Amino acid sequence: MEYMDQQQQPTQGQILCCQCGIPIAPNPANMCVACLRTQVDITEGIPKQGTLYFCKACERYLQPPAIWVSCALESRELLALCLKKIKGLAKVRLVDAGFIWTEPHSKRIKVKLTIQKEVMGGAILEQVFVVEFTVQNQMCTDCHRVEAKDFWKAVVQLRQKTSHKKTFYYLEQLILKHNVHSNTLNIKQHDEGLDFFYSCVDHARKMVDFLRTVVPCRYKTSQQLLSHDVHSNTFNYKHTFSVEIVPVCKDDVVCLPKKLGHSLGNMGQICVCTRVTTTAQVMDPNTLQVGEISGPAFWRSPFQTICDSKQLTEYIVLQIERLEDKDRRHVKGEGARSQKHLLSDVWVMRAQDMGVTDSQYHCRTHLGHILKAGDSVLGFDMASTNVNDTNLEKINPDNLPDVVLVKKHYGDRVRRHRKRNWKLKGLNKDDARMDTDSADGDYIGFLEDLEEDTEYRRNINIYRDKNKVPVEQSDTEEEDAPKISLQEMLDDLHLTDDETGLDEQGAAAI
Repeated sequence: MEYMDQQQQPTQGQILCCQCGIPIAPNPANMCVACLRTQVDITEGIPKQGTLYFCKACERYLQPPAIWVSCALESRELLALCLKKIKGLAKVRLVDAGFIWTEPHSKRIKVKLTIQKEVMGGAILEQVFVVEFTVQNQMCTDCHRVEAKDFWKAVVQLRQKTSHKKTFYYLEQLILKHNVHSNTLNIKQHDEGLDFFYSCVDHARKMVDFLRTVVPCRYKTSQQLLSHDVHSNTFNYKHTFSVEIVPVCKDDVVCLPKKLGHSLGNMGQICVCTRVTTTAQVMDPNTLQVGEISGPAFWRSPFQTICDSKQLTEYIVLQIERLEDKDRRHVKGEGARSQKHLLSDVWVMRAQDMGVTDSQYHCRTHLGHILKAGDSVLGFDMASTNVNDTNLEKINPDNLPDVVLVKKHYGDRVRRHRKRNWKLKGLNKDDARMDTDSADGDYIGFLEDLEEDTEYRRNINIYRDKNKVPVEQSDTEEEDAPKISLQEMLDDLHLTDDETGLDEQGAAAI
């Protein structure tokens, strides 16, 4: 007799459910899954509905108690936020969680959860259920401050004691290029300067640090106590940062202190300010010596301008002769000289005296590379002007020039503006207290400075104005007026609003 080895499969015994009597595998509860679910609900105590608060302005969700977080729809961050809003999950074991698709405009977010829990003597029951969240709109605290425009924690007051605002227009373009105004609540402009309002002190300090890197200035800080909690020892302050720019602008005639002139390489005291960027750059029109005056150096030896760009007089060039280097005045220990200018002797006459008197003036100028006989030039008439300046009074009157020429005059300002085929963008400012007529003239003067100085406009974004109608030029009009080439212009992207709510499209074309 032959025997066959057969592997016997173990069989599991079955029992009857104590409730419905159907055969089931043995379990500690002795009940089937259907009867067990009727007896026990492991989702008891877990809410099936909830509320999420959403800020439409910044598109952030509220994470209690007071934190606003950015979450995309059906993202891991939003799922974590929803799970934190569900109470009672600590008593069960979460197996799986995911979103159920809903219409984006329905203001409903559904989360499908799978949980497990031990019931009735060790039996583990698994259950799937859905929690529905309703999205309600609520403005966050930061957006509240932006909309209020007067609720601020810190303000940066930018000031410059000058008669025109060309430096502020230059700063405005630098702020736009580097997007430093992104955290600004509001910007107010008035005759004294600009005010930048912020909801956080750190944002104001960031603006002050930027200003210190682009213009020579100094600042002071102050704070005002608003409220004080004696129990938690917390204070609520309003902070003010007062930033003062050196009172020297482009095309100003200045009289340097004698000590400061020696420190710049024995430079003459009567100088012309050629540019104000990170430092104030001055030039001696008699020797072409140049020097840079930083903010700390200026405040150690402060001085005032003896003539600004609004006080210049128009002259007509009668004769000009180039001055050789051997005929130039040499001083011991002189500093660097400008290689872009040409020293020349010039004979000029005031434009208002043409045909009336024969008075002529002789002077030396740094504009020999662009002047010729018959040109118009703007300068400071020192012979017939009474100036109150302590540094000027110490100079021997015999060593003072009769005229200090500053810049070439290119004719009608309105004609130049009609031909201008470019524009600049501007900040969205509240200028209710501004003298608009004076501001318009200062802005046009700033545009002319950009056209005449290539180094001055290097750090500024210039945009091509497609809406500008080209103006035909007649044969009698001059062609020597400087212009900005198309290679230096950018195409305007026509942006409406940036992420901060400030309008960047407003081209400040006047």
